[in-house]
Amino acid sequence: MRDVAAKAGVSVATVSRTLAGNYPVSAETRERVMAAVNSLHYVVNVHAKALSGRVAGPIALVLRDITGPSLAHVAAGVEEEAGRRGRLSLVCSTKGDPAREDDLVQLMREQHAGAVVLVGGTVIDDAYHRRMAGYAEALDLAGSRLVLCGRPPLPAGVPATVVDYDNRGGAFQATAQLLTAGHRRVLFLGGAPGFSSAEERRLGYRDALRAHGIPLAGELDTSGDYTRGSGYLRTREALRAGLGFTAVFAGSDMVALGTLAALREAGVRVPDEVSVVGFDDVPFAADLTPALTTVRVPYEELGRTAVRLALEREVEFASDNHVVLSTQLVIRDSVRPAAG
Repeated sequence: MRDVAAKAGVSVATVSRTLAGNYPVSAETRERVMAAVNSLHYVVNVHAKALSGRVAGPIALVLRDITGPSLAHVAAGVEEEAGRRGRLSLVCSTKGDPAREDDLVQLMREQHAGAVVLVGGTVIDDAYHRRMAGYAEALDLAGSRLVLCGRPPLPAGVPATVVDYDNRGGAFQATAQLLTAGHRRVLFLGGAPGFSSAEERRLGYRDALRAHGIPLAGELDTSGDYTRGSGYLRTREALRAGLGFTAVFAGSDMVALGTLAALREAGVRVPDEVSVVGFDDVPFAADLTPALTTVRVPYEELGRTAVRLALEREVEFASDNHVVLSTQLVIRDSVRPAAG
């Protein structure tokens, strides 16, 4: 700024007032200052402006893996809403490393982020609650906000916003669709044990069995990663073990993709011999053969809502601190009534 002032022949204060636009400056002086700015390629020190409260901080999206199709849609929602509100959005990946998550949250505090949005299921225990409470308090002191997206709420009094979706209800709908079609042996390909979203989907699966008077068969209730490879291996193992299932509820569409591959490899026709339901409704679900019946999660709306609530938190309504979005069963071609 001193260089700009010297080239324009004005004081540093005049340059500051001209760029801020909050003080009357003559047209001739403004023209000289802006000519100097352009010739010197001067850019404003954003960090200094942030410290003075004159610039809107970015919205940081922190997730485990940026390559997953569902989480990419959360990022799209965050970016859309942040852009609409004149905010820059940053996407950061932890690779599942808590230490990296710690570092990213601290970095966002230093960058005066408007909000830090943590996305995706996680193992819920006392250590997790302590870490999240620490994040929330530290961000709050820096004028920022912690938003948990797709995670359960924290204890009362923690300054955080939670935007979740109905995992349990969606899983109930998916399983009930199969049971209503007459299937009694439903193979459940759930997520990793202890992860919040996986546990909620497992509860929904068991709720539906109980509601339809079907005993839980432990050998049909499996856990694993939400990946195509996991779906393929678990389905192949179930076929080789002769478990006698007539339907599969895959805990994610990527798992369902592996299930379809394993069934096709084994010569099992879908849905004629085995019906399949997924969870997520990622873009390719409708293009599979057969088109996949699945549970639609409003991932982009999750991202938009996270940003909206974080930036409008000065409206202190308790209901604004925890929002649960609904899920919806999308019926396509991969389910048929059970034979016989």
